[in-house]
Amino acid sequence: MSTMSRIQRIKEYLSKRRLSHRKKVGVLVDGPNMLRKEFNINLKEIREILNEYGDIKIAKVFLNQYATEKLVEAIENQGFEPIVTSGDVDVRLAVEAMELIYNDSIDAIAIVTRDADFKAVLMKAMEMGKETIIIGAEPGFSTALKNSADIAIVLNEEGEEEKEREPEEIIEV
Repeated sequence: MSTMSRIQRIKEYLSKRRLSHRKKVGVLVDGPNMLRKEFNINLKEIREILNEYGDIKIAKVFLNQYATEKLVEAIENQGFEPIVTSGDVDVRLAVEAMELIYNDSIDAIAIVTRDADFKAVLMKAMEMGKETIIIGAEPGFSTALKNSADIAIVLNEEGEEEKEREPEEIIEV
């Protein structure tokens, strides 16, 4: 058994995937779906993982109107832009994702969610030449979603090694 932590293994794996130039990454977080006590999601950890892959240029967390000021402040303190919407969070996130897909200064799109509704967004991103990263948690992380991204990372699942597959990869943290 390796003495290297799961986070260290993921960071090492992603740093090996880098090409000669650093990727410009846009990351979008589905707040109501992922920022729950039972998942214990750490935005700093997500930032560290993605920083091994490239430079984060856009980092947004989407929240519903019930988000507390304390949560909004914590998100800002982690370097993410909180987006509070009174409408459907998924729709707003999808609109922002489409903007990233058509943004020539973004090379890769990372979506933090478990929701299969974002499969179409990932497929469109790939069609437009963007690399795709999906970051989620169990239980309820859509298999279809994991299989639709270039890289899938499961944050809270126990695993001895990263799971690699062609053409996509799944990494368990």
